[in-house]
Amino acid sequence: MAKEELLHTMVEHLDIKRVNVVPLIEMMGQTAFQARNLARAAQIADAMVADPEATVILTLAGSLISAGQKGVILDLLRCNAVDAIVSTGANIVDQDFFEALGFRHYQGNPFADDNALREQMIDRIYDTYIDEEELRICDETIRVIADTLEPGVYSSREFIQAMGAYLAEHHPDAESIVLEAYRRDVPIFVPAFSDCSAGFGLVAHQVVHPDRHVSIDSVKDFRELTAIKVWAGTTGLLMIGGGVPKNFVQDIVVSAEFLGYEAAMHQYAVQLTVADERDGALSGSTLKEANSWGKVSLAQEQMVFGEATVTFPLLAGYVYHKGNWRERQPRSWARALASGRLLDYAAATAHAQK
Repeated sequence: MAKEELLHTMVEHLDIKRVNVVPLIEMMGQTAFQARNLARAAQIADAMVADPEATVILTLAGSLISAGQKGVILDLLRCNAVDAIVSTGANIVDQDFFEALGFRHYQGNPFADDNALREQMIDRIYDTYIDEEELRICDETIRVIADTLEPGVYSSREFIQAMGAYLAEHHPDAESIVLEAYRRDVPIFVPAFSDCSAGFGLVAHQVVHPDRHVSIDSVKDFRELTAIKVWAGTTGLLMIGGGVPKNFVQDIVVSAEFLGYEAAMHQYAVQLTVADERDGALSGSTLKEANSWGKVSLAQEQMVFGEATVTFPLLAGYVYHKGNWRERQPRSWARALASGRLLDYAAATAHAQK
């Protein structure tokens, strides 16, 4: 098949506003197994959004945007149900920013001839296709953004802020998580920032500018996110998948304690995953296990073992249609971080002792 025939049917993004799933979730709560777990998880997610003192941190792993989940995340941002995001680079750069530049993901075939796809510069994510030639434009755009910044060390949050500013100037009508978060002062952290298209663009930038260039400091990410934990006090985690984002955001409790603060464990925690706990890996480790490390409270926690493109829209739809977000005030953590106020150790210590 010709390339244009393979890249024909676009992946469409879900709109949780169109279907009120609250009655379905409530019925699932009267059943068993993962249906009942999902219902309890949805109730915990709604509780953290309804808590006026809680900062809600969303983590994203796996391939979510390419699978039609961007609209779900945008709706959560637009109803102030998310205060910070910790993600893999693929979701934020290769997929969301990629689409904001005007490109799309396409429905494909998991049984396709991958060698034939490679020869046509088509990348496959299970049953989804991406045009590699377009993806390289995304890589190049990251290099262009890096070239415009003052040489120095940046957190991924600061660089993604610059990506949001780029979109606001060049693609102001894009349906984009990066752009929406930029406009709403919601910080996005990507701890493994080089492990995506951003890495290719930044390598090219540093090769051209070997002595004065932009570099990304993951420790700065960790410090900034720890500062949010110290200042926020009560925190809730909504974790889609596992991986680096899950561990990174859980560890900020320990980081705050190591700095001498009396930081409470995450009071709310939900994880949607297909990973198995029995191999000892992080992605499948239970939230009860995280309690032994002093990271997550057992008061309101729930694991749901199910594929996220099924469970996430249902949970988010429940939160949206329950409507408890309507009284919620934005936290504007990105603005507070940019001001430097959150990183003032003396001020943070005084705040934590209140």
